[in-house]
Amino acid sequence: MDFRLSKEQELIQKTVREFAEKYLVPVADQIDRENKVPPEIYRKMAELELFGIPFAEEFGGTGAGYSCYPLAVEQIARASGGVALTLSVNTLALSAINVFASPEQKKQIMTPCCRGEKIASFAFTEPGTGSDPKQITTTAVKDGDSYLINGTKRFISCADMAGPIVIFAKDDETNFPTGFMVEKFCPGYSVSEPWHKIGMRGGTMTDVFLKDVRVPAANMLGPKGQGYWVLQAGIAFGKIGVSSGALGGMQAALDLCVKYAKEKQHRDKTIAKFQGVQMDIAKIAEKTEAARWLCYRLGCLAETSKDLRLFAKEAALTKSFVTEAAVDVSRLAIAIHGSYGVMQDYAVERIYRDMIIGEQVEGVADLQRVITASILLA
Repeated sequence: MDFRLSKEQELIQKTVREFAEKYLVPVADQIDRENKVPPEIYRKMAELELFGIPFAEEFGGTGAGYSCYPLAVEQIARASGGVALTLSVNTLALSAINVFASPEQKKQIMTPCCRGEKIASFAFTEPGTGSDPKQITTTAVKDGDSYLINGTKRFISCADMAGPIVIFAKDDETNFPTGFMVEKFCPGYSVSEPWHKIGMRGGTMTDVFLKDVRVPAANMLGPKGQGYWVLQAGIAFGKIGVSSGALGGMQAALDLCVKYAKEKQHRDKTIAKFQGVQMDIAKIAEKTEAARWLCYRLGCLAETSKDLRLFAKEAALTKSFVTEAAVDVSRLAIAIHGSYGVMQDYAVERIYRDMIIGEQVEGVADLQRVITASILLA
């Protein structure tokens, strides 16, 4: 058991931290206000090969593996939760494709996404059914050697950015969800205006409208009628990104609180001298360190676990713990800053809004605990 980072991991961590500090920090407030990421940010990330960290070189990735991936997401999220969300969603979709697609499909579909030329998405949630696979209403009807997909998906991240999207629809042969790989903006594909969510702005979320979208049967992802397992696999890998993004926000909150406590004067001394402030900062540090090692461990398990079901359990418990801890940390950070903490002039206000998102996406905390318990008690 070795908790030290390798030289490669240290290099990735340092490189991404320097990128975030130089390019993201100066525009973080702008991204939050406009709900839009400047294109040059993604171009620079592509130059640094940040979109393909976990994946094999033959599919356009760097081959660094999932153990390096949380290090990058954490550093991005310290500066911008929205940019981290985009990176996480792209990796989520590519992870599902990486597990279930053929080598030829992976090379064709994953390569441009790993290079940052396109951004992948993952579409399961629907307006009336949420993420309940038994209630899915989007349909896929067999038509020759293709399927016609009709339906609406809700709250889909990066669906307005060119690239592949994994869409789940109930096929007319099994009457169960099946996964399909679709190219965004093909005939019949359209999206709504971006939702104005409370945090992680810049990582856009839209509804997806599917009207007779024709998909070759060869683009089916995973076995017919087994879309739930494709979903579970993708979401399990996706929780590495969501959790690591929350970790980045926690570390940013800790840094800001330490700086503020050392500078803010009250009664002729800094508030760092007050025991109540010291206790709150210690709590933030405790939760941040606990979250860090759960995230790093989950990245390692993504590479070494032989049982996808057990990995899904570890992903679920990591996600529920880390995202809840992130909300606790951001609330403490607001309290340490007092009235300044709720002002948009101070970054802890943005971090607080970002952290609220983490609990809600890719499965709420109670659902994660159901997954954990169901596997433990099986």
